[in-house]
This record gives sequence, structure tokens and C-alpha cells, in this order.
Amino acid sequence: MAAQRAYTTHPLVLRRVTVRRVHDVTPRMRRVVLGGEQLGAFTRDGVEHPAFAAPGFDDHVKLILASDGDVRAALPAQLPHGIEWTPSETRLTRDYTPRRLDTAAGEFDLDFVTHGDGPAAAWARSARVGDELWFVGPKSSLRLPERPDWILLAGDETALPAIGRFLDERPVDAPAHVLVTVADDSARQKLALRDGDTLEWVVAEPGDATALEAAVRALPLPEGEGYAWAAAESRALLPVRRHLGRERGLPKDRLNITGYWHREETAAPAASAQEAPAAGEQAHVPSPLPWLVVRAALRLGLVDAVADAPGVTPDALAARLGVPAPKVGVLLPPLAAHGVVLGDHDGLRLGPAGEELLDDDHAREEYVGREAELLLSLAELAPALRDGGSPWQRASGATLHDTVVRDAERYGELVEECEQLVFLLGGLTADPLWTGSRSCLLTGPGSAAVVAALDDAGRRPRLRLAEDEVPAAVLRSHVPAPERIDWTGGPVDVAVAAKALAHRTDDEAAALLGRLAAWAPTAVLVESSRPDGLSPHATEAALHAYAATGSPLRNSPALAALAHRTGWHVDHVIPLGWGTEATVLRRP
Repeated sequence: MAAQRAYTTHPLVLRRVTVRRVHDVTPRMRRVVLGGEQLGAFTRDGVEHPAFAAPGFDDHVKLILASDGDVRAALPAQLPHGIEWTPSETRLTRDYTPRRLDTAAGEFDLDFVTHGDGPAAAWARSARVGDELWFVGPKSSLRLPERPDWILLAGDETALPAIGRFLDERPVDAPAHVLVTVADDSARQKLALRDGDTLEWVVAEPGDATALEAAVRALPLPEGEGYAWAAAESRALLPVRRHLGRERGLPKDRLNITGYWHREETAAPAASAQEAPAAGEQAHVPSPLPWLVVRAALRLGLVDAVADAPGVTPDALAARLGVPAPKVGVLLPPLAAHGVVLGDHDGLRLGPAGEELLDDDHAREEYVGREAELLLSLAELAPALRDGGSPWQRASGATLHDTVVRDAERYGELVEECEQLVFLLGGLTADPLWTGSRSCLLTGPGSAAVVAALDDAGRRPRLRLAEDEVPAAVLRSHVPAPERIDWTGGPVDVAVAAKALAHRTDDEAAALLGRLAAWAPTAVLVESSRPDGLSPHATEAALHAYAATGSPLRNSPALAALAHRTGWHVDHVIPLGWGTEATVLRRP
């Protein structure tokens, strides 16, 4: 049986609040008390929205600011059941944890570390009673394990709101061992400790990975089933994650490590893909060479080998990898130039980029996962554009669909990418199409997210799941209560294809729609139809889709054309947010 989901989802609502009070908790942290009618249930443009809920101690809301001060122009679009992040060149967003929530008074507190140059800190420094603030969220709340024997709460000053709220509210009754790094003794706060708790303050520069790691290593943790939570600068947490997970052996479901902010490197800032060169400057297209070198290092196991044996010599590293030493020497200079592996012939160690690659699965996937293979397939972009077919198929000799349905690891990547769908499916589960629908067939890597969303909405149709053998085996480990599902195709009232077309060519998509027509009078296609306005890779979305399927990102007209080709017609479209839509199809 699949493990219980580690979070509870909430409806995504855009809310306006105003500043009620402002005071400094410490010389380095300012508390802004916010309130307003939109913290309760309210109606906007004829749509009713639920009251604000942030029950988790580390919930976060997304504040919406604007680089030109015109926040109203930067606001996202509110959907009946979600948020659409429309394109905006001036929008700035930052995530913050509610320090206190008082539903009776209709207010909540946000604490801001004011010693910084960020837009949120600047807003807090100038905040006055009556100033407005717009925000979205939280989208989910963490579910803590039942009855842990102890809990570790570690972080820097940005983690203090979550740590303070945990200690005030005690969501689990267990001794708390608290460790906080602060830039100055003046940043210390009074915290609600109990008998059996411990507290350690460490003075260190913001983002100092060495100080945080050393303090966590030195912390004597009790015996028993514990739970560790940590939040700080993202790179400072990498050795903490490795120590707690790899060395102390905490399982993933007992470990929550979250990067709250990212220290900008001032030596060689990366240019944005949107940035045009200034007048007089020469335009420069980044070289793919560093990416290819890092990919080779990860595929050879070089990063893990250096992590397992810090100080290893290049010759010993070559022996570990089974690669001749001169050939390993080809990789080391460019890896050192980009902070992956540092050192010389006397000994090697991981650099900051290597630390990130070691423990961040998402960072690794950029170089060795399916997205990396799609990127490599773009070497065939020109002939594909000229002569047809997808770059993936031209590069590999098989369609992406044929590839992933035979490879559990690749299909698992698709399923994990679709986990975020559960935050967007409120519009689908609230649609009238479910009235009188007693059975549902699912297909596609987003099927597990649809099952979870139906459960959250209290929908209980009989479920079938129709997939090939390998995808079905992967999905069994992700869906809640797989034993209640009929794992064969067959007649149903509604069929939902969740991200099932995103890895299929047009012909493969049409074949799937034809199969669904034999099983159901109504079908729903859950697909990304436009770029996500918050994504830094929005400009590349159509290219990624084309590399995978030979078709650009399929918008509503493109999906309608596929539907008509297979005897369906579009009944209506449900906007879900983040560029995703649910297209409801009917058969005549």
C-alpha cells in the first residue's frame, strides 16, 4: 500500500489584506500584523472563496510585489478554483510563513528579516498601517508523523517564524531540540520552550553552511523515532541533509529540509534568458560544454565517489571509477571551474555545485533525467523542423511514449513531475460532470494525483486504471489504497487522461482517444496548454513539448482538433491554473 501523503492541500485564493500593526521583534526582525475581510469567506466577481486556512507551522503564503510599484498590474488571475499566473515583467513573489493566525480577530502575523536588500524586506521596512498587501496560499500543509519520540527544528533567522509557531502550538507532543544560527546576538528571540526541550543559538554569517552543519553534527539527538525539520539558505542545507539522511539514517518520511532563500553569487552572475545585452555589449550565447561535463561526471559516478572519499587523489578516483587517470584528468579542470569538484593532485573534495548535485534530486535530473535526454535530442531539431517527426524519435529511433512505457525509472519521473497536479485539480473535482458519475477510468502519469484530488473532494466513484504493464506497476506504488482500484480497462461513466498526451505524438494521442471512446461517453484531458507564468523556463515550454512529441505545446484549438479527429467534441474547458486546463470531451 502507498504511504500516506505527507501534506494536506488547500484551495488557492488571491487575497487582499492591509497592515494593522507593525513592531520590531528584534533589531533584525519586523512583525507586520495583517488583516481584512478577505481572510474570511468572501465573494469576488460572483465566485465564492473559502476562508483563509494555514494550519501548519511551516505553511507559506506567496506575497505579490512589483518592481515598478504597480502591484495591481502584477496580480495573477483568480480562477473559480485556482490561480493563473499570467505573464508579467514586473511581478515579484516571495514566500513567507505566517507566524501567528487569529481567525477570530481576522488577522495574521508575518515576520520579516529586515537586514537584506530583497523586495519583501524593503516592503516591510516601509510598511505603515493601512498599506495593502496581496498574497496567494498556502497551497498545502505538512502532515507530521504521529507520536514522534523527538523533533529537531534547525535553521537560520528566516526559520524563526516557523520554529516559533511550532513551539507555541505544539502540533505534536514531543521534546523539541531547537538549533538556530543568527547573524548577531541581538537576533535571539524568546521562544516557548517546555521541560525536555533544548535550545542552541549559534552566531554565524547568513548562509554560512559550515556553521549550520557543524552545529547539527554536534547536537546529541535522543534515541527513538525522531523527525527532523530544517530551513535556511538552500546551499547551507545540503550538508545538513546529507548528514541527517545518509549518516544518521533518518528515512525520507522523517526528514523535511527546505531552502527558504538562495544566496546570490556576486562573482559571476548568470544572465537571464530574457535579458538583452546593454548598449555596446556583445551578445553571448552560453556554451553547452559545462552542462555536458557535469552530465558526464554524474553518469560516471564521479560526484558520489568524491563525496564518499573526501581527499581522494585523482589517481585513486580514476581507479574507483574504472576510468584511466588521464581521461579523468580531462574532466577535472572544467569541473573545478564551475565549483563541482575542487582540489589538486593531493586531494579532491566537492565544491558548492557538487554538494548541490549530491543531495538534490531535482538538480541531478537537469543533467541525467528525462529532461536532460530531451535536451540532447534537440541536436536533431533542425532536421525535425524541416522534415517532420519529433527530435526525440529522430535521436533515439523510438517515440518518447514507446520509450517510457518500457522503462519504470523514466515513467516514474513522469509520475513524480505530476505530483504537483493535486494542487490544481479543485476545478475539475468541483465540476458538474461528476453529478451522477459512479465510475471513472484513469490513464496517464497524473493518475495518482487525480485519485488524491478525488479523495480530497469527497468524490468516491468506482475507479479503474488502464495502463501498460510497466506504468501500471509504477502507479501502484503512488496511488493511495491501490487495492480498491480495478487495474483493467472497461466501461465507465467518465475517463480522465491526466498528462497522458504530453509524451505522445499526435498519432499516439489519437489512438488513446479512440480507446477511451470505447469505454466512456465523457473524457477529460488534463494537460498544460500554455506556459506557466511563474516558471523561469516559460519561454522554452513549447520547445520542450516539440522535442517530446513533434508538436508544440497543445493549446485548446490543438486539443479540439485531436478530439474531432477521433469522434469527440469539446463540451467545455476548465481552467485549472499554472497553464493547465481540463478539456471535457463528449461523444455524440
